[in-house]
Order: sequence, then structure tokens, then C-alpha cells
Amino acid sequence: MSQGPTIPDQPRLELDPNMSEEEELAALREHYVDIARINEQLSQRLASARVKREKLWEHTDRLEEENDALKSPPLYVGTVDDRFDGEAIITQHGSNQEVLVDVPGKLADDLAPGDRVAVSDSFALESVLDTEMDARARAMEVDASPDVAYEDIGGLDEQIREVRETVEMPLLNPEQFDTVGIDPPSGVLLHGPPGTGKTMLAKAVATQTDATFIKMAGSELVQKFIGEGSRLVRDLFELAAEREPSVVFIDEIDAIASKRTDSKTAGDAEVQRTMMQLLAEMDGFEDRGEISLIGATNRFDMLDRAILRPGRFDRLIEVPHPDNAARVRILEIHTREMALAEDVDFMGLADRTEAFTGADLASICREAGMFAIRDDRTEVCAEDFELAIHKVESDDTVSQHITSYLY
Repeated sequence: MSQGPTIPDQPRLELDPNMSEEEELAALREHYVDIARINEQLSQRLASARVKREKLWEHTDRLEEENDALKSPPLYVGTVDDRFDGEAIITQHGSNQEVLVDVPGKLADDLAPGDRVAVSDSFALESVLDTEMDARARAMEVDASPDVAYEDIGGLDEQIREVRETVEMPLLNPEQFDTVGIDPPSGVLLHGPPGTGKTMLAKAVATQTDATFIKMAGSELVQKFIGEGSRLVRDLFELAAEREPSVVFIDEIDAIASKRTDSKTAGDAEVQRTMMQLLAEMDGFEDRGEISLIGATNRFDMLDRAILRPGRFDRLIEVPHPDNAARVRILEIHTREMALAEDVDFMGLADRTEAFTGADLASICREAGMFAIRDDRTEVCAEDFELAIHKVESDDTVSQHITSYLY
């Protein structure tokens, strides 16, 4: 058995009768110093013992709490769907089961639809859980405004004008709408093929307005457990309200807003429940000038009519493949920092890339620069662009073959 630290021996003072008064005084002083040193050591040990005692008490309390938790019956997390006099309908997470439970008197004033609650295995309502914001919602916030300006987007002048009228003006000049006597548009939906600049438009708005930019993908809102998707939607819009002025950008919105069917599977029911929550949040904005909503999709034909009606998305803006003049402008934008040879002809390159999107053209400029670096040159010539076009075309062909094979 280990023993604690030994207590220092108390120094003994023995005075010689033959000492002079000065020698006795010096001995007393030395004795006092020894006693003070030992007292300091004991004080330090006492403080250390008290710290250890506090840690042991904390450890004991934690063990007692864990022991009590192990003895208590398990609880399940649920969401309140509806509330009646003395009763409530609860949907349990992790299953598709709805149960009708009695509401204890102590919770009667605090319980409301949408609350998260703890339910016992005997379907007794135990407590209302804290409505903490989902960490996944906060993770979708972009702290700094994206470094994209309208000048970085080529060939979309008409689309930029409509987006600025719908999203930017209500954030920067809400008084103008009050003067005219109309409500600002509630949101804008960008639709068109992949790579045509829908995401860049949303980023440019956030940059121009200095608003908080919150980006989420529709697929991220499709959750495994019942009620989690709708809760995540609520948290995202609460975050937007906290950070106003803000821009909420929902990419791939068709993942949760596709046309409703008669399917009765739990997965389809959860997706539709999430869409219902999104529709409610879109209609629930009190101040349209503080929060702007932008949606984007490649599958406009799949969207449910409920999300397309005025009041939710007031502007439906198509972002098409760039025409010849737009392709020239896009090439100029992506090569403005490049050292180009005199034989580079943007008009000729635009004619060669008729079916290309803005993302394809950006890839061509990047690949042309890589060909120049590969040949240890600092200037990009027309031949580099021709090789880059062939490479992007071949990559696109391979991608199309893979897609047709998978689907």
C-alpha cells in the first residue's frame, strides 16, 4: 500500500548557554526561516490535496450520474406533429411510427408543434429537448463573401439584370419598394444545363451585397431519420434570420422539390415532408428585404408546381448555353491574366466551341495554359487552345459514355 508524502521534520532549536546575544539572535532568525520554509511546503501540499479532492468528487458525481442513467429506461427522440387538449401526436425518429401520448401538466404550457421531445418505451412524454440549431446548418454558412463579381460572368447580361432586380435591390434599397408600394420579389430560380453559370450568379450577388452567403445542396436535406430533413430546413432559415442580410442558395433543389407521387414508402414520405417544410419557410418571410432566396436546378421539368408558383419563386430565369458573342466574352474573361500569343483568335475559338458551356470554356483556357507549361513556354498560342479543345471534347465523350452505361 502506497503511503502519502512524509511531513518534514520540525527543526529543533538548541541554544548554547555560552552564546552571545548576537549569536542567539542569528540562530533565532535562521530557525524562523526554516519554519517558514516548512510552512510553505505544507501549504502547497494542502492546496494540491484540495485540488485532488475536488477532482475525486467530480469523478464520483459523474460515476453516480452514469450509474443512474444506466438504471433508467431508454428514451426515444420524437417530433411533435400536432397538439390537442392534454394530448399530442408524436413522430418517433428512426421509424415511421406516429403515437398519441398524454401531455403531463408540467409540459402543458411549453409544448408546441415542431418541438423535439424525449419519449419512453411506454410512450410517456418525459421532457422537451433543447431546440439547438443543427451543427450541419451552421457548417453551410460561408464566413466570407465569395470572390466573384458580375464582371467575372460572361454572356449573361439579361440574367444578371433580372437577378439583381430580384435579389440585390431588396437588400440594398428596400425603401424604393416601399415608395412604389409593392412587395419585393420573394426569390429567384435559376434553371439550365450544368456549367452555364448558375452558381456563379448566386456568388456574385453575395459579393455585391456583402450579405451572409448560406449554400446548401438539396441532396443534403434528404435525411435518413423521420423529421430530420425538415428540422435542418428550419435551422437553416433560422440561421439566415440571425445573419441577415443573407442570401440562401439552394443548389440541386430538384432533390427535395420533385413532383409528388402516390408512393407510400418511408423515403418518399420523408422527402415530401422536407419539401412541405421548405414551402412553409419560403412563405414565412416577414421582411423580404433582409433574406433573399436563390434556387438552382438542372432538371426544371422535375419540379413540383407548388414550389414554382408566385410568392415562392417570383422569377424563373433560364441560364442557357452561351451563344457566339457570349463565348467570346467568356474566353476573354478567363484569359485576361494569361500571356497570349498574337495568333490566338477568340472569334475562331468561339466558332469551334458551339456546344460548349461556360465551365467547358474555362477548362479549355486552363488546359491551354497547361500545354504551354508542359513545353516550358510562358506564352499560350493558338495551337495550345486547339489541343485543349480536343482534350475537353474527348473528356466529355468519355463522361457521356460512362453516364449512358450507368443509367
